[in-house]
Amino acid sequence: MADDGRSDWTSRERAPGTPPRVIVIGAGVAGLSTGCYAQMSGARTRIFEKHVLPGGCCTAWSREGYLFDYCIEWLIGTAPGNDAHQVWSELGALDGKSVTNFELFNKVEDEHGRSVTFYNDPGRLETHLLELSPADAPHIRAFTRDLRRFIDIELYPFLTAPALRTVRERAGTLRTVLPAFRLFWRTAATPMHVFADRFEDPLLRKAFRNIFFQDPGGFPLLPYLFNMAAAHHGNAGFPQGGSLGLARSVEERYRSLGGTVTYRARTERILVENDRAVGIELRNGKRYFAEHVVSACDGHTTVYGLLGGRYTGPRIDKLYTDLLHRPGTLFPAVVSAFVGLRGDLDPDEAHSTTHLLGPDDADHLPGALQDSLVVQARSRYSGGFAPPGHSVLHCTYFSDYAHWKDLRTRNRKEYRRRKREVADFVRDFLERRTPGIADRIDVMEVATPATTHRYTGNLGGSILAWKAFSDADDVAARLVGKDRMRLPGLDGFSMAGQWIGMGGLIRAASTGRFAVQYLCRELGLEFRAWESKGAEPWHPGKLGHLPQLDRWSARGSEES
Repeated sequence: MADDGRSDWTSRERAPGTPPRVIVIGAGVAGLSTGCYAQMSGARTRIFEKHVLPGGCCTAWSREGYLFDYCIEWLIGTAPGNDAHQVWSELGALDGKSVTNFELFNKVEDEHGRSVTFYNDPGRLETHLLELSPADAPHIRAFTRDLRRFIDIELYPFLTAPALRTVRERAGTLRTVLPAFRLFWRTAATPMHVFADRFEDPLLRKAFRNIFFQDPGGFPLLPYLFNMAAAHHGNAGFPQGGSLGLARSVEERYRSLGGTVTYRARTERILVENDRAVGIELRNGKRYFAEHVVSACDGHTTVYGLLGGRYTGPRIDKLYTDLLHRPGTLFPAVVSAFVGLRGDLDPDEAHSTTHLLGPDDADHLPGALQDSLVVQARSRYSGGFAPPGHSVLHCTYFSDYAHWKDLRTRNRKEYRRRKREVADFVRDFLERRTPGIADRIDVMEVATPATTHRYTGNLGGSILAWKAFSDADDVAARLVGKDRMRLPGLDGFSMAGQWIGMGGLIRAASTGRFAVQYLCRELGLEFRAWESKGAEPWHPGKLGHLPQLDRWSARGSEES
């Protein structure tokens, strides 16, 4: 049912005979997913988003004819035949889109030009690694042997909330897990840095840590093998239209189901009566009411801002008063430098390369947490990212949020200068690697962790929230499975998104599905879901109006 202007959103009591109302805070992937599944299940929903675009961190912006895609590097679920793909099909995320797959996951190159290419095919990878370092044959073969085994396993538990899984579903998971239990246990218990340190070759020791572009720190072998195996199957590709294209497609699916999104609508607080969430109040003072409220925005803002810290418990306290302040619990924030170029990129170059920096370069990269710079040929990922005859590079590195936040807060002039330093470093670095490329640069754009926080509200400017395989992982799993995505003592309220279900787009989307499955029990609805039928060819026009340079620019309104 579409909102025709005569709805009862401003009334505490819903109109007789109308479906229950659900308010969703945040139009990121989790919020849009929540809205879609709630609409399919017979609820009436409305999403309130503070920004002008859907997607949250899954976004893009334009400048001088270039599209700067900010988020997706690979998307789990791009190939049919698994639960992740089913979720995207239900959300219409891939409707009418082509998918780009690459034969390699990433390339790692040291300061002397020696490189390692992490092919997704285990046979090709093994041959390549053995040529680089025959002395490391036992460890190379151990890794590729495990990769072959992961290629034969497909486990994507994204359809049913943990507490609601049937005996049959649990048995199906066991049938998949038990034969490979020792493999899962061993690779989950072996930190990548421990495995990498076994190599004699110093480049391999560094390169294996950077398969995921930069070293996330603390990750075990398992996620590397899982994602490379998914890429081997074409199930970790890049969808046409990129990050904002995915968000727009899910938004289109949500609207087609009768949902309503209100942009430029910042939620100031969640209204609570007798320990039950009854609605929200926007910054402009307007109030909207519903039978259930789902917060799909920043977790810290939700718990301590919108709810004033009144509803916490052991697990929430563990996350936000203990783990939050432990090093390595939040996934690192990033600095992004986009480069718009005249001319095409070298087709023989890897689509993604991690450059290991020497001491001199590392010392001149502002706010860097690691001695590396990732360069991605973004215009090879999808059409429409650059004007005809032009190209886009996306250069990123892990960086300290506090460094950039402090600069922006106390000294905007210095903040702008440091952003120019990033641009200058990237320009000089690219020129040294490819002489003449600096003269082809049309435009450069820098976004810092402070930019990310400003536009999304994400704590610490982190794109992926809690770091997987940290102590936060187990706590979040209990919030989803034990607490059913609720807060202690508060009825009529749920949380969704990466701050409760961990990072990654498919996880964000699945938390929306889970939240609706749980709330359907409360509202007396039958959970329903079906695949979108909107399979017409996708086109860039579906991105709609994009923010221009003064939205995210290194010299625009951010510093004003």
